[in-house]
Amino acid sequence: SAALDFAFERLAWSELIHCIHPDNLASQRLAERLGSTALGPVRLPEPYSESPTLHWGQCRQQWRQRMRPALA
Repeated sequence: SAALDFAFERLAWSELIHCIHPDNLASQRLAERLGSTALGPVRLPEPYSESPTLHWGQCRQQWRQRMRPALA
């Protein structure tokens, strides 16, 4: 959560992604708890191009809307 805060608020990134192996259910659950959405399979560059990977992500606005209740 602190890393996403830093990326969105301090670095002013507009979006953030997670690249997660399909078998890594714990990381997928964490990405979901952080507010990310599964966007489907993605192909990574070499040397990881043959590794199955799921693309998860969210934008700054989604993060802010999700965090607003926690700040109230």
